[in-house]
Amino acid sequence: MPEKPERFRDPAKQSMLLTALYIAQEQYGYLSKEAIERTAARLGLTTKDVYSTASFYTMFRTQPVGKYVIQVCEGLSCFLVGGAERLVDYISRKLNIKPGETTPDGLFTLQTVQCLASCGTSPAMRVNDELYEDMTPDKVDRLLDQLAGR
Repeated sequence: MPEKPERFRDPAKQSMLLTALYIAQEQYGYLSKEAIERTAARLGLTTKDVYSTASFYTMFRTQPVGKYVIQVCEGLSCFLVGGAERLVDYISRKLNIKPGETTPDGLFTLQTVQCLASCGTSPAMRVNDELYEDMTPDKVDRLLDQLAGR
């Protein structure tokens, strides 16, 4: 039987990995190649295993992003209330960016995600680590103005 990859041999390392990735991302804004390599070396894991974990979770970013990362839920509940597509389209037009892009001033990045676990209060979106529920275009306008300091 083939030997298990390193990350499956020690569950404590896998647990520490999530925390280490979160701290690295907080320090640098995203997980650069160098941050992933440093994390792997410190925990005794392969770079491939660390990148695999970082790219699996939507809370981790492996590319530079704006100061505010807007994640719009495209899960079933948000879709069924007509919020997912409507909000993405509205924010795209308002900020003049598509999902996956960042505004030229580096302030906002727009992303779509599959679930924000807010089905009872959909449509939902998250900005950085803050969840916003029952979103409408008016609520989006107020939030973006507040974040932009207007």
